[in-house]
Amino acid sequence: MSTVQITAADVNKLRQQTGAGMMDCKKALTEANGDFEAAIDYLRKKGAKVAASRQDRESNEGVVIAKTTADGKRGVIVEFNCETDFVAKNADFVAFANSIADLAIEKNPASLEELVNLDLNGEKLADSIISQTGKIGEKVGVSKYESITGEKVIAYIHGNYRLGVLVALSSNPASAEEIGKDVAMQIAAMNPVAIDKGDVDSKTIERELEIAKDVIRAEGKPEEMVEKIAAGKLNKFYKDSTLLNQEFVKDSSKTVAQFLNDVEKGLTVTAFKRVQLGA
Repeated sequence: MSTVQITAADVNKLRQQTGAGMMDCKKALTEANGDFEAAIDYLRKKGAKVAASRQDRESNEGVVIAKTTADGKRGVIVEFNCETDFVAKNADFVAFANSIADLAIEKNPASLEELVNLDLNGEKLADSIISQTGKIGEKVGVSKYESITGEKVIAYIHGNYRLGVLVALSSNPASAEEIGKDVAMQIAAMNPVAIDKGDVDSKTIERELEIAKDVIRAEGKPEEMVEKIAAGKLNKFYKDSTLLNQEFVKDSSKTVAQFLNDVEKGLTVTAFKRVQLGA
C-alpha cells in the first residue's frame, strides 16, 4: 500500500502538465505512488483505453481550420472531429485543432497519414490525439487534410469553423485578399465540382448525360432529339457546377470568370479545396 502523501499541489501540478481532470490526476498519482512520469504514463494509457472503447462512436462534430503560409503561396485545411457540439465549441479543442493546422503549415506533409506521424511539442501527433481523447472523454481525430499551392492562396472559414475553403489565384493583384475571399465565399455557397468544364472528370460527365437522357426519354421526347437535349442539359450542368462558369453570387450579371478578368486581365483560379464538417 502506498504511503506517499498526494497533496493538492501535486494534483494541480499534474493537471497543469496534462490537462486531465482533478480526480483523474489524483488517481493517477495514487496509482503511480507519487511518480509524475509514471502518473503521466497512467493517464496516457487511460486515454488510449478511452480511445479504444469509443471506436464505434460517431464523431461528426468538430472544427474545420484553413490557414496559409506567411508568403501566401500554400494553404492547408484540417478537419478535426469530436462527438458533440459542446466539445467542438471548447476553446482548448479549437486551439488544439489550430496547432494541428500550424504543424501542417510548418512541415508541409504530403498526406493525412504523414501529418499524424509528425511530432507536435515533442510527441507524435497520433499520440497527442489519443491523449486528447483521454482528457475530453470523446472520440477525437483528424478526418481530412488538404493542401494547395499557387501564386496567391487565400483561406476562408465559414460558419463557426463548419466549412473551410482554399483558393489559389493565378497572380497576386493588390486586391488579392478581397478577391480571393469573394471567390472562396462563392465556393462555400455553390459547392462547384471543378474549376472549369475541362476539369470535370469523365465519369461525372457520363453520369450527368445518362441521367439527362433518362429524364428526357421519360418525358416522351423523340429519340432523335435525346442527344441534342442532353447536350443542352450538360451545358446547364457546367454553368451550375463549374466555378468559373457559375453566376457570380455578388453580381449575377457576371460569371466568376468575367468577375476575375475584370479585376485583372487573365486572372483566374488555378486550384481550390472545400471541406465541410462531417461531409
